[in-house]
Amino acid sequence: MAIKREMKFYTPEEFRKYIDIARKIALEEQEKNKNLYEWNYYVFFNIAFYTGLRKGEIHALRWSDIDNNYLSVKRSITQKLHKTYIETPPKNRSSMRTIQIPLPLIKILNEHKERQKFLGYLSEDNRVLGDEKCIRDGVIDKRNNLYSSLAGVKRIRIHDFRHSHASLLANMGINIQEVARRLGHARVEMTWNTYSHLYPREEEKAIAVLNAV
Repeated sequence: MAIKREMKFYTPEEFRKYIDIARKIALEEQEKNKNLYEWNYYVFFNIAFYTGLRKGEIHALRWSDIDNNYLSVKRSITQKLHKTYIETPPKNRSSMRTIQIPLPLIKILNEHKERQKFLGYLSEDNRVLGDEKCIRDGVIDKRNNLYSSLAGVKRIRIHDFRHSHASLLANMGINIQEVARRLGHARVEMTWNTYSHLYPREEEKAIAVLNAV
């Protein structure tokens, strides 16, 4: 039987420490070197945490996929060697989804849109991160190492930001079907098998109901 890898994730407190470092570095790069590109990494990790999107789904996002407080996943990107990539439909039919996004992320995306406007390449057809070029996975990994080290929090994989999103919702008792829908899982059982241990215990509530009969 295959041994399941231990799932790691950030709590909201850990993520705040992590993302504060990412913002600080992007701001310093902007002020010292007039370089706005560093903000792409800050935005990437915010999207990952607040939406639970897969890495390729984040890369493929265009501004036309975001309508007010809703985000639609319509495609995915797989990166290849020599800075090439392949754009495809999402992983499966359930991965094509529209989810509501929270106010903190809406603010972050609006600010990023203003940066692209300032750089002169804002278009609804442009990618949210970068322009037509994808930010590279290797550089994202390096930023992940840097941010976690400077923030003094454990290092988690890029995919674990998806776990962080789901774990936060599970710990707050959000319906498992909604968690599965946001993640784009084909079957709710897949979500339940991964995150059921994080749900608040219902035994005491059940006994209280029975005691009152």
